[in-house]
Amino acid sequence: MARKAELTEEQWRERLTPAQYEVLRRAGTEPPGTGEYVYNKADGSYRCAGCGEMLFSSGTKFESGTGWPSFTEPETAAAVELKSDVAHGMTRTEVLCRNCGGHLGHVFPDGPGPEGQRYCINSLSLDFEPTP
Repeated sequence: MARKAELTEEQWRERLTPAQYEVLRRAGTEPPGTGEYVYNKADGSYRCAGCGEMLFSSGTKFESGTGWPSFTEPETAAAVELKSDVAHGMTRTEVLCRNCGGHLGHVFPDGPGPEGQRYCINSLSLDFEPTP
């Protein structure tokens, strides 16, 4: 799939912090409870830290008790790409930024809301833009 934000690995390393690079480009995971946005309750938008694409709204964020920011749905279905992930001996659904392909986290079928989804997203893959 062609992406809007195509950069070389060197360009990604220059753009991102080492921790962001590990999560967004190498599918790493930040330790639970350590992310900047886990307990953020401010109104605003969550954008991809790699490319700035709008991903999630604070209106869909909820406290899941997992240690990662959790959302019931993306801002639009077109904002993310879902992919089967069989790493670490388990089957999960990986969530990627559709614009740049950055790893955001995983989605699980145990969330509140009408669709029952919990988008479990790494803070390191997000930038928060408060509502003015």
